[in-house]
Amino acid sequence: MNRIAILSVHTSPIAAPGGKKVGGLNTYVREIAQEFAARGITVDIFTRRTSPDELNRDNSLGENINVVHVTAGPVSPLGSEAIYPHLQQFTAGVIAYTIRNNVTYDLIYSHYWLSGWVAQKLKEAWGTPFVQMFHTLGHMKNRIPSVQSHVPELRIRVETQVVEWADRLIANTPAERAQLLWLYHADRRKIIVNSPGVNTQRFSPIPQRDARDTLGISQDENLLVFVGRIEPLKAVDSIIEALHHVRETHPELMPNTRLAIIGGDPKDKTDLDMMALQRLTRELNLTDYVQFLGAKDQAALAKWYAAATTVIMPSEYESFGMVALEAMASGTPVIASEVGGLAYLVKHEQTGLLVPARSPQRLAQRIVQIITQPEGTAMMGQQAAAYAHQYAWPIIADNLLKDFNEMLAPRRRVRVAS
Repeated sequence: MNRIAILSVHTSPIAAPGGKKVGGLNTYVREIAQEFAARGITVDIFTRRTSPDELNRDNSLGENINVVHVTAGPVSPLGSEAIYPHLQQFTAGVIAYTIRNNVTYDLIYSHYWLSGWVAQKLKEAWGTPFVQMFHTLGHMKNRIPSVQSHVPELRIRVETQVVEWADRLIANTPAERAQLLWLYHADRRKIIVNSPGVNTQRFSPIPQRDARDTLGISQDENLLVFVGRIEPLKAVDSIIEALHHVRETHPELMPNTRLAIIGGDPKDKTDLDMMALQRLTRELNLTDYVQFLGAKDQAALAKWYAAATTVIMPSEYESFGMVALEAMASGTPVIASEVGGLAYLVKHEQTGLLVPARSPQRLAQRIVQIITQPEGTAMMGQQAAAYAHQYAWPIIADNLLKDFNEMLAPRRRVRVAS
């Protein structure tokens, strides 16, 4: 395999952290592209231009990787549904790039439903097979109470079409494989379970004392950390409510307990979700115990994970849960909702603790357990770090390339025979 096209239409792997559409998908595309490139494969990543300052072709991710910004619609951020009418223009931009640079691809690897639509159009134009990874599924989001408006029928329709069009489907977990079969009637022969990974060089166990000294955090503090986008789906409000329950039931723990919320921009007055969390913190008189720290880059996150007593992921839906994996690789146990990929990733009372989604009282009980049982917490942290090593990106990339090569083998035999 010489060259792969990766499609990430709605968000760029080099986007600054903390944005509304910046999360695990961005990390996945960036890390897997770098692993492919390290194996001598040239990778062109096509993403929509959102700023006039973006280079036509950006090589900042390293040798053999081109991030190509394609103009499609207004040069500004747009929501997913607003991007859809411009996908034909995006497709034309990708084709124009390949003609100008005289390149062809062995494979198209598309991410999210918008990219799947483009991948099919490119497949029709080039005859190149494509592999699809959705990262989140519209049908699953429609089953979440906090999603204020249902996922538009447009997305569901396109996802269903992409499931039929794709030559292979990558599922994060066995649970997502079951969802593709059940909700989208996918051909089971197309589905490969291959999870996201973790950078075990960046996220690895370092002494908690050293991480706290670097961040200026007291050694005796019970540090609870949330990392992620600020949106209802992430259920950050349930952590704040759980902290209120801890104060009601175990007030003696509160003087040394703090919640650090990492993500978003706490000064953005237009971010209604952020404003709601800050208002809830004030209403519950928890301003002395909750800090809104905004977005952090990967280097800073590694220190916060290592410094934390526990990382909390109370999401109502996660197709995988890369934050949980990063925290575990850092040697920190995770308290997570027993949903989606988190239920698969976090091993209860081995690498962390599981709680029902939207259950602040149960979450409070688990927080108390983590704080008051330091030996058990330390053991879970050690086991989490060991467990996370099986998800190192080189292992994930090797497995993925093996699957890609098996898929392409019949095409190569036909080409040789002809």
